[in-house]
Amino acid sequence: MSAEKTGQEYLDQVISCLRKRLEEVNASIEAGAREIEDMHEYYWENYTEMDQYGYEEFDNRQALLAQVNANQEQLLLRKRFRNMLDSPFFGRVDFIYEGDEEPEQFYIGIGNLAERAGGRPLVNDWRAPVSGLFYDYDKGPASYEAPMGTLTGEISSKWQYKIRRGEMVYEFESDIKIDDDILKAELGSSGEIQLKNIIRTIQKEQNAIIRNTEDRIMAIQGTAGSGKTSVALHRIAYLLYHDRKNLKSSNILILSPNSVFADYISHILPELGEENIREMSFDLFAYRDLQDIAADCEDKYDQIEKTVKNPSTWKQYREKQSLEFASLLDGFMLELEDELMNFRDVEYKGCVMTESEIIRLFYDRFPDIPLLSRMEAISEYFIDQVETLRDRDLSEEEREEITDKFMKMYSTRDCYVLYSRFLDRKGYQPLPKRPVEKRALKYEDVYPLLYLKHHLIRCRTHSEIRHLVVDEMQDYSWIQYLLLQKLFPCRMTILGDKAQTMEEEQQDVMKFLPKIFGRNIRKIYMNRSYRNTVEIAEYANRLTGITDMELFERHGAPVQEESFASQEEALDAVLEGWLEAEDRLETAAVILMTEKEAEEASMYLKKRLEELSPEKEDRLSYLDRNSGRFQKGLTVTTFYLAKGLEFDRVYGVFTGKDQTPLKTQAEYITATRALHELFMYRIC
Repeated sequence: MSAEKTGQEYLDQVISCLRKRLEEVNASIEAGAREIEDMHEYYWENYTEMDQYGYEEFDNRQALLAQVNANQEQLLLRKRFRNMLDSPFFGRVDFIYEGDEEPEQFYIGIGNLAERAGGRPLVNDWRAPVSGLFYDYDKGPASYEAPMGTLTGEISSKWQYKIRRGEMVYEFESDIKIDDDILKAELGSSGEIQLKNIIRTIQKEQNAIIRNTEDRIMAIQGTAGSGKTSVALHRIAYLLYHDRKNLKSSNILILSPNSVFADYISHILPELGEENIREMSFDLFAYRDLQDIAADCEDKYDQIEKTVKNPSTWKQYREKQSLEFASLLDGFMLELEDELMNFRDVEYKGCVMTESEIIRLFYDRFPDIPLLSRMEAISEYFIDQVETLRDRDLSEEEREEITDKFMKMYSTRDCYVLYSRFLDRKGYQPLPKRPVEKRALKYEDVYPLLYLKHHLIRCRTHSEIRHLVVDEMQDYSWIQYLLLQKLFPCRMTILGDKAQTMEEEQQDVMKFLPKIFGRNIRKIYMNRSYRNTVEIAEYANRLTGITDMELFERHGAPVQEESFASQEEALDAVLEGWLEAEDRLETAAVILMTEKEAEEASMYLKKRLEELSPEKEDRLSYLDRNSGRFQKGLTVTTFYLAKGLEFDRVYGVFTGKDQTPLKTQAEYITATRALHELFMYRIC
C-alpha cells in the first residue's frame, strides 16, 4: 500500500479490485450452479443403483448441501461488493504501532475488501477491532483490542471521505474524529424514506454502546433525535459480526411499534451487510398467543383513541398493568390450586391410580409445572406405568382416552373464564360470557390475561431468540416487562424516550427495570439531540419542560405557528405550502390527533390535490395502523403512528379547544418528527 496515494488514487484502486472480485464471485456462482445441476442429474440417473445401506446417497446429499451453502455465501459476498461500489470507504486512520517508525494505513468502510479472500484488507469493516481507532481517538496515543491482545501506538493522521456513486466528492485530513461540518451536512440533507446508517458519523459515546458485548441487558434512555434507534440497530449489526459463529439473524427479534416503522428501518441492517431480521409488535405477538382464548384483541392504538375521547379509561388501564395488579393475579393463581380441582381415582383396563396418589403427585412431585398443565404430566406418569405393566406402547387413541380422564378433574381450563372470575372477585367488571369465536378483549385486559395464561399453562419460551430489541420502552407496562422476561430469557437492548409516552403521565421505566431484570442492567442516557434544528428542538422542549437536552448546533427556519377557523382552512394552507416546496422536500407529514381526523384530512387533501395538481396525486399517502410501507411525498397520519419516523417538513394540525391529557405528548411527538421545518397549526 503506497502512503503517497491520494484518496482518489486509492479509490480507483479499490474500485478496480471490487470489479475484479465481483467477476470472480460471479464466475464462482455460475460454476456452483452448474455443479448443483450436475449433482441433481447424477442423483436421478443413478439413485436406483446406489448401495443398499444408503452411504452413497448420504454422501451425495451432503455434497449437494455443502455446494448450496457455498453458493449462498458467494451470493451474500456479491451483494456486499455491489453495495460497496457506491461508497467503498469513508475514513482512514494512519497508525504507528509501538516500536515502529512508519504508520500503517487503515481504510474503513461498510465491509471488508481484500484483493483475494484471506488477504490483507484494502478496506476494513467498520465493526473490525482496528476501526475503533477511527471512532474513539483523535490524533495522538491510541490502542485497540485485537485477538492477540491490546495493541498500542499513536495516530499520526486521520482522513474523512465522501464518496457517492463511486466518485470522490471530497477528502480532507481531520484532527478530530468526526468533523462537525460533516455531521451537519449529513444531518441537514433531505430525509430518506428509510432510517439512515450512521457509520460515517458515529460518535465516541455511540461507539461504546454499539461495541458493548459484556452487558446482558442494556437500557438506553434517549431524547428525541438522539439516534438511539440507529445506535441499537448498529449494535445488532456489530454483535452479528462479532459473534458470527453463534449468533445469526434468525436469533434476533425486534419488537417495533408498528409495521410502518419496521419497514422504515428495514434497510439499515441489510445495508450494513446483514440479512433481514424479524420484526413485529408486541401487540401482534399477544394477539397470536391468545387466539385459542379470544377471537379478537384491541391494540395500543385502540387504547390511545379511547383515551383521547374518554380520559377516564386511562386510569383503569394503568391499574391493570401495575405491579399491584400482577401481585393480585399471583395470589389468585395460588388459590386456584385447590378450588379448580376435583380429584378422583383413575382406572384403565385394570390399572389404577388412586385419588391420594394423584394428590401426592399434584402437590409434591410436580409443583413446578404450571397448574393447568400439571395433570398432563400426571397423565404421562400413569401412561408410563400402564405401558410397563402391559409391555407395549399405547396407541394415540388410548393415550387420549387416559389423558381425558385426568383433564376432567379441572372444573375449567379456560383462562378467559378464570380471568373473568378474578376480575369479579377484585371488584372489576367481569368479561362477557361468550364462546371463543365471539370474544373480543379490551386492551387493558390483553396482557393481564396473557400473564395468567403463561403462568397457568406450560408454554414454550422462545429460546431460539438470543437477542431481543425492545423499542419505545416507555410505552411498556410493568406486566408487559414481566412477560418479556418470562418469554425471552436472552440478552436485550431496550430503548426509548420517557417524554414520548403514550399515556397521560410520563413513567420512567429505568427506575423499575432493575426490579424485573436484576441490578446488573446497564443504563445508558443519551441527552444530545441530532435530528432537529435548534429552533425546532427548543420549541419541542418548551412543550414538555425539558431542560437537560444538549442540542447539536444546526440552525434552520423558525417554527411557524398559525391559527385557523376550521380544519379545512388549515389543510388548504398545508397544501399550498407543500406544493410550493415539494420539489425540494423528499418527505413531509401532516400529523393529527385521532384516526378519524387523519382519515378526513387525507380525503380532503386528496380531493383538493385532484383539483389543483392532479399529476401529484401519487405523492400523497395516508398512513394508518394497517399500512406496511413508508413513502416519499406528503404523508397524513396520527401522532402515535408518526413515532420513530422523521420528515423534512412537518405540519401539526390540532384543535385548540382539545384539552385531552395526551395533547401535550401529541404536540411534542409531532414537533420532534421534523428534521428541518415545523409548522404548528391550531384550529380555534
